[in-house]
Amino acid sequence: MTTALEKDVAAPVDNGRRGSHAMRWWVLAVLGVAQLMVVLDATVVNIALPEAQLDLGFSNSDRQWVVTGYALAFGSLLLLGGRLSDLFGRRTTFIAGLVGFALASAVGGAAANFEVLVGARVAQGVFGALLAPAALSLLTVTFTEPSERAKAFGIFGAIAGAGGALGLLLGGALTEWASWRWVMYVNLVFAAVALVGAILLLAKHTATERPKLDFPGTITVTAALFSIVYGFSKAESDGWTKPATLGFLIGGAVLLALFVALEARVRNPLLPLRVVLDRTRGASYTAVFLTAIGMFAMFLFLTYYMQQQLGYSPIITGVAFLPMVAGMVASSTTVPSLLVPKVGPKVTLVVGFLLATLGMALLTRIGVDTAYATHILPSLILMGVGLGTAMSTAFIGATSGVHHTDAGVASAMVNTSQQVGGSIGTALLSTLAATSFSNYVSDHVPPTKLTMAEAAVHSYTTAFGWAAGIFLVGAVLTGLIMPNKVPEPSEGEPVLAH
Repeated sequence: MTTALEKDVAAPVDNGRRGSHAMRWWVLAVLGVAQLMVVLDATVVNIALPEAQLDLGFSNSDRQWVVTGYALAFGSLLLLGGRLSDLFGRRTTFIAGLVGFALASAVGGAAANFEVLVGARVAQGVFGALLAPAALSLLTVTFTEPSERAKAFGIFGAIAGAGGALGLLLGGALTEWASWRWVMYVNLVFAAVALVGAILLLAKHTATERPKLDFPGTITVTAALFSIVYGFSKAESDGWTKPATLGFLIGGAVLLALFVALEARVRNPLLPLRVVLDRTRGASYTAVFLTAIGMFAMFLFLTYYMQQQLGYSPIITGVAFLPMVAGMVASSTTVPSLLVPKVGPKVTLVVGFLLATLGMALLTRIGVDTAYATHILPSLILMGVGLGTAMSTAFIGATSGVHHTDAGVASAMVNTSQQVGGSIGTALLSTLAATSFSNYVSDHVPPTKLTMAEAAVHSYTTAFGWAAGIFLVGAVLTGLIMPNKVPEPSEGEPVLAH
């Protein structure tokens, strides 16, 4: 039965071209493997860091660069990577990103010293910035029929959301049963599968014209994103009031404002402002950004709690997150096709955020020795269902109604929102948690072993409380911005017929 909302969207005519229609579900499998590889790398390395540090002998102060190097390269180059896939073809960019990511992973796995490991992580970030937007934009131009599009984006959203939790499990298993080097080598398996599929299945892009790259915009936004991500990294390690922290954050904000001014004037902008000013897409980017702030913090502090307070091993910690993964997969693969056509994206997004808010708020009840089944499991299920609902709906909205020539950069905005949100969430909530810890200890003098444990838990619950507030802000903002009509599919791209 067709609803009024569904009638707003006309299904495009199937042209039967390879990559555009005939092999679309196999294409989704290939893109899903590549996306999983990139998302896993955000968390899989964290678990292995202590062992890598012992093996290569680098300091605690240097350790953060293994994570920060990847985040800086990935976050600052995403928009450029998205635009390159629009200009030079998504298939070409996707394959180049896959091969480069695999080679960087091989070098990182074989690293004999700290400098090589960090260099490999930076290279992974560079090629990940090519790969991630190309994967999402390929999905955008491949699935243009509304009901199939909803299912495909739901599956892709589930991978994007659950990958972080799966990274914790995979990182723990590889570190415990093999070696820290296998958290790098495992990418070769993912890349090989995706590469064979890409060569066999992805259609070759055809272009009648190739616009020039916007160099001033590219340089400005790359510098802006680098400054913002690095500024938040400095805030986490050095504090918010240090000159270097303030300099990078303020500089990044100024460069971002300059970038917007440039994009309104140039003929072939890197990021056409029409992409972000559309209310459906704008609300979706906001949703992805706010989801990332809270979700990254939840992974970080709940991991600390389970390992340091409850005494879980890395593998058991990863297993403990699986109910959340199940909730994400269940909601992501059903909600977009069942709920969005009936109640619209606004209602769906708000409901998802409210469920996530409730789940995060429940985590503030944890204590020094509370049970997993009563205090953590209900929260993980609620957050899995809520975040899966919000993220899958936002992924559909973020790439809705774009011309195929803008699909890459519209997809890159999703990844950029997620990456910058994660950087902000980690820095902001880590600072709030550290302050809360210090205040608790100073209020309970002299500190005992129990006091220190209580202070740690108090710092985690403070972070969870703030994250719940951020999710609530997400519900309000997306409720105000998002129009309640089914997002239009994107336009398919011209490809070589077979």
